[in-house]
Amino acid sequence: MQFPESWLREFCNPPLDTQQLADALTMAGLEVEELAPVAPAFSGVVVGEILSTEQHPDADRLRVCQVSIGQPEPLTIVCGAPNARPGIRVPCATVGALLPPGADGKPFQIKVGKLRGVASHGMLCSHTELGIDIDAPDGLYELAADAPVGQDIRAYLNLDDQLFTLKLTPNLAHCLSVYGVAQELSAITGAPLKQPTINPIQAQHDQRLPVTIAAPDLCGRFAGRIVRGINPTAVTPDWMVARLARCGQRAVAPLVDISNYVMFELGRPSHIFDLDKIHGGLTVRWGKAGESLKLLNGNTVTLDENVGVIADEVAVESLAGIMGGDATAVTDDTQNVYIEAAFWWPESIAGRSRRFNFSTDAGHRFERGVDPAFLDDGLAIATKLVLDHAGGTASAIARSGQAPVAPRNISYDTQYCQQLGGVDVAPDEQRNILERLGFSVSDDWRVAVPTWRRDVDGPADIVEEVVRIVGLDNV
Repeated sequence: MQFPESWLREFCNPPLDTQQLADALTMAGLEVEELAPVAPAFSGVVVGEILSTEQHPDADRLRVCQVSIGQPEPLTIVCGAPNARPGIRVPCATVGALLPPGADGKPFQIKVGKLRGVASHGMLCSHTELGIDIDAPDGLYELAADAPVGQDIRAYLNLDDQLFTLKLTPNLAHCLSVYGVAQELSAITGAPLKQPTINPIQAQHDQRLPVTIAAPDLCGRFAGRIVRGINPTAVTPDWMVARLARCGQRAVAPLVDISNYVMFELGRPSHIFDLDKIHGGLTVRWGKAGESLKLLNGNTVTLDENVGVIADEVAVESLAGIMGGDATAVTDDTQNVYIEAAFWWPESIAGRSRRFNFSTDAGHRFERGVDPAFLDDGLAIATKLVLDHAGGTASAIARSGQAPVAPRNISYDTQYCQQLGGVDVAPDEQRNILERLGFSVSDDWRVAVPTWRRDVDGPADIVEEVVRIVGLDNV
């Protein structure tokens, strides 16, 4: 699980520096495997705006650009990037700037130079030249149209942020999201936890897509809603693109990006179908021998009775909890969509993707257990993002099945902490720790397990929770 420190601190911001925060997570069982900067060291790069361009007099592939960096006079910079054009804002390395090391391992210093006889007072930069994203398309790094001209690019893009990579054990499924890690950090440090904002969506039309759960041992609950009138020219906002990139996920298209964003932020995978490509209603069932499905990744897989699917009246359209099918994928021409969020029983998803020699972020979460109580709220958040950034009008949520949302109760004796864990923790402190972790504790020590903690099923697990928050370094 990879995420930027700044995103975590939006939900929980204890008075710890980066290394102290990493140590606190590690000592509570969330091993921080790696800390890395978002971008390598460089200096002297600011937001610049290309005011005008003209063809270089002696080079077909070069342009002479007039670039504003917020000073009285623009800079003359010679640039060979194909996307250099008036009106765009890009990173501008000023004279004296130090860019990330090249092949020789030394920083590259910007000086006044002549390119085919024309003096160039700086350099306009690509992603690669700043060491931000070596896989980005060629050409200048085009910033947002409202990027503040003259601002240091490190501050504008928050490039001093740190990337946390956690090595999680399979029982900590709730930490496969930024918010889940923030819940833990709040419990560890006592710092306040900011709850996700959930805006109820008012239905604007009553269209529904019929859904039948024919395999309740595969899917506990299936929920979804229709959004009509998607804007085909919508683009993913820059802030979302940046956050996805810092989780290791490249932006694809607005609808796909929104689905991925909610998964990384809140641990709620979802899938968005092109509604107009669905034939009739949907049925959630086990596959049948001989059926096949072309997936979003281009692979065609052969199915059988041990693999869950979502099918319409004509064909299989999705590999349950793992990956959608190519036939109902959203495209640049999609106008109407069906947003789906389901609770898949972990046992019905576990190991299925490995049969086909690939894995997905959604499958990784579903096979470990996704919070069934957050299904509707996660769907509401995803819908709000779709409406905000791609437009359209939404229906009400339609649901099938029943997810297990009642808390499990475990009888607990506070003496177990000493007997099983070897740590003497006062009963009041044990109660405080458990409540910070989201458990409810009655006067007679019946401990109600939160819906997002499927891994806790006995007194020994409760001892583990207390001990790891006390700190494994204190055992």
